[in-house]
Amino acid sequence: MTTTDEPTTSPPEGATTEEVSKVGDRIFSGLSTGAGVLILVTLGAVAIFLLSEAWPALTQDTTGLSGGKTFPEYVAPYLFGTVWASIIALAFALPLAIGVALFVSHYAPRRVAQTLGYFIDLLAAIPSVVYGIWGIAVLAPILARSVFPWLEDNLGFLPFFEGPASTSGRTMFTVGIVLAVMILPIITAISREVFLQTPRLHEEASLALGATRWEMIRQAVIPYGRSGVISGAMLGLGRALGETMAVAIILSPSDVITFDVISNQNPNTIAANIALQFPEAFGLETNRLIATGLVLFALTFAVNFLARRIAAAGFSGAAG
Repeated sequence: MTTTDEPTTSPPEGATTEEVSKVGDRIFSGLSTGAGVLILVTLGAVAIFLLSEAWPALTQDTTGLSGGKTFPEYVAPYLFGTVWASIIALAFALPLAIGVALFVSHYAPRRVAQTLGYFIDLLAAIPSVVYGIWGIAVLAPILARSVFPWLEDNLGFLPFFEGPASTSGRTMFTVGIVLAVMILPIITAISREVFLQTPRLHEEASLALGATRWEMIRQAVIPYGRSGVISGAMLGLGRALGETMAVAIILSPSDVITFDVISNQNPNTIAANIALQFPEAFGLETNRLIATGLVLFALTFAVNFLARRIAAAGFSGAAG
């Protein structure tokens, strides 16, 4: 018979192990509940602040301010520009993100996949102002010199490229590419994790029936991860909706609503307009800018809420 000298932990005097465990559970439950309530309180406080500060602009006559427009007329071009820039960014980023995620998860060797994953995640750590400087100093001249003239000459019959082509490159097209690079890590990371969670038996069954690797991905991986990809795309869209500095640095804005993405006439975004106009605003003008922020808050909240719903529905369906 052997004995060990290892110390044993015992509950405090007068308390059983079960009672100590229950106390720990209550403490952890209280901390978790408090953290969740704190998030809701913070969100509610932001909403209340925006609504209270925006209320004068929503209820009073704003035609006497710069532009001489009512609030719906004032916010419409900025709301359109915000959504339009985000859609362009999503159109560029989503196919590339899916391709990179599939390469990392099912094609690349492990060492290459890990290295590429690190570089993709590193894109999310770059400040937006750096993206803006890169866009205006490097990307815009290249697009203005070679891409925009070609698009106008060959695809000018489409409303997106009717021109006249900008010579500075400070267009919605440039903004869309920069925003696409910025949201690429979000969509890629979520898609990669979802693709890696595809049941191995589903993949092996498809390969056993004679499918090639691409056919296996098309039959098993993509259908399984569809909801995750959609939710990742929606989260990336929410990120693009609220981007400020990169858009403010690159875009040459005008108070217009247009689908043309290569001309000098570009609708501005809500976030960029607030950043540019807020330092010089006062009185009711400040309330009007905050009101546009309330519109952006509601739009971003709706997009992220929809993304969560899609993700929850997809994961519950996969579990079932």
